[in-house]
Amino acid sequence: MSDFETVAASENQAARRGPSGEPGAPSQVGTPQKPRSLAGDAWRDLRRNPIFWISLLLVVVVAAMAAFPGLFASNDPRNCVLSRQHAGPSGGAIFGYDFQGCDIYARSVYGARASLLVGLLSALLTGIIAVVVGMVAGYFGRWIDAVLSRVIDIVLGIPLLLAAIVLLKRVSTGGPNTRLAAVIVVLAILGWTTAARVVRSSVITAKEQDYVAAARMLGAGHSRIMWRHILPNSLAPAIVVLTIALGSFIAAEATLSFLGIGLKSPTISWGIDIDAGRVHMRESATPLIVPSAFLALTVLAFIMLGDAIRDAFDPKLR
Repeated sequence: MSDFETVAASENQAARRGPSGEPGAPSQVGTPQKPRSLAGDAWRDLRRNPIFWISLLLVVVVAAMAAFPGLFASNDPRNCVLSRQHAGPSGGAIFGYDFQGCDIYARSVYGARASLLVGLLSALLTGIIAVVVGMVAGYFGRWIDAVLSRVIDIVLGIPLLLAAIVLLKRVSTGGPNTRLAAVIVVLAILGWTTAARVVRSSVITAKEQDYVAAARMLGAGHSRIMWRHILPNSLAPAIVVLTIALGSFIAAEATLSFLGIGLKSPTISWGIDIDAGRVHMRESATPLIVPSAFLALTVLAFIMLGDAIRDAFDPKLR
């Protein structure tokens, strides 16, 4: 037997023995593996990313705080007694009291509801506008795409805070619910452009795929192709952008409330409390620091979560 035949026979025998060295063990070479989807690969990367878990934990805590504030603070945030003005920590008031004698910690906890509600509803309305505009522009193209792209450029060139201040001046006499709805609508109609661009780019890429051509050959109409085939494969990048935008909307609401343009009392908001704490900062800095810290951690949590999801869904970073 030649040397080549000897080596081949020994390798064949080792393959039949298997990795454990026992005869008759089945070989694992050539075993087909189940293909992973993009979402599966992204989830595998997210599970190994500590930033994702830290930001997700912060988001869950803030969401629970907004939904069930009584679980986090036992005192009534509207129970203000002037005799406790700038008093130190006592009882459930772990950060003491502000200029009006209100529990600083309780107001910071209850302020999460308005801020998170504005952020979530603004992001939802922004997503609806962005999906509709981006889908129509990317799918039909030509003059429709040209017109909608110029509209996106025009809105994108408008400074968000400046335009929000101008528009919200029109509802300065409205009640709490009116002002809340106005802030949500204004932030949405000024902040949908980036998400719309992302959706448009994803749709342009997706409409050239084979499954779209197969749907056309089977007689599917434009609406079915757009909403049943293209949209599910174009949402992931938009969700990432909206997650980051949610944190930006929360910060924008706090800024507008701080300037006296957004939410106003009796609504409890971080921006309102930061403005009140700024006025009396020399007497006590705690009423300014505590709501500012709540706001900063919430915005940071959503931005970190969006960045982690973006990195997981970006094939260039694999």
